[in-house]
Amino acid sequence: MGSVHLLWRHERPQPARPGRRPRIGVDDVVAAGIREADAHGLHDVSLRRVAQRLGVGVMTLYGHVDDKATLLELMVDQCRLDMAWSPLAGSPRAMLEQVAEENLALFAAHPWLAHVETERAVLGPGTLGKYERELAAVEPLPLDDAARDQALALVLTFVRSSARALEAAAGERAQESPEQWWAREGAELAALGVEERYPRASRVGRAAGEAMDAAADARAAHRFGLDVLLDGLDRS
Repeated sequence: MGSVHLLWRHERPQPARPGRRPRIGVDDVVAAGIREADAHGLHDVSLRRVAQRLGVGVMTLYGHVDDKATLLELMVDQCRLDMAWSPLAGSPRAMLEQVAEENLALFAAHPWLAHVETERAVLGPGTLGKYERELAAVEPLPLDDAARDQALALVLTFVRSSARALEAAAGERAQESPEQWWAREGAELAALGVEERYPRASRVGRAAGEAMDAAADARAAHRFGLDVLLDGLDRS
């Protein structure tokens, strides 16, 4: 069975089941799945762990969702349904920048969302409502509808990549600051005399390091890349 009937469960309620009223419902399972993913990441989510969080047996969950893939679709759609957003206004560039920032905030709230890999669309009210809303940012561009879809997808894919980079950078910086890392690694590198062997890399790397106080800065890379991307779309 597909997932559409569950994604739209609030608009097309399922028939009541015979017997005692169940202790939990689909909404409870989805909320617990999101909490589990927020706490432990996508790869550690399992129906067993979600069931433990709810205090029920894993077979109870199978009465509400068919499998982990179905639960993941419901979780993704619910996060998109609940995401914070404001009505879009201004130029296409301004609207796309707002879309980018709202999605970056969504990934910050639920980092596991940036690791969901699928070519298939989630066909629920959260995802379709988000798509409808964000298409307003590319509607004024002089493109056909297929290209408008691709322009929006390009921005969202870039933001998703930035979110993953920011997540990884935050983990590294929690263990060691860029200054501490460079004080150790840079000293060893200098002893090897690599500046003479790689003059261009040394010159550009030094300039970048001085500008960002780090060998790389995920947030600076996000800002630079988004500006280039939006400038290009603005000229389309």
